[in-house]
Amino acid sequence: MIAYRFITEDDTSVFCHRVSEALSKGWVLHGDPSYAFDAANGVMRCGQAVTKEAAGEYAPDLKLGLL
Repeated sequence: MIAYRFITEDDTSVFCHRVSEALSKGWVLHGDPSYAFDAANGVMRCGQAVTKEAAGEYAPDLKLGLL
């Protein structure tokens, strides 16, 4: 199975740390990062998709952050 996550965060170092943590746990970057203005909160937001090969089969209750 290939697991997919989309990590989002305000445009701060926290976003970079979250992506770096995922990479250190075996996740792989998937596509380009995204960057958009969140008008409701008045901040820029970043996003990055990551994927990871995982044992087993997909289930809707799968805890992706624990893979």
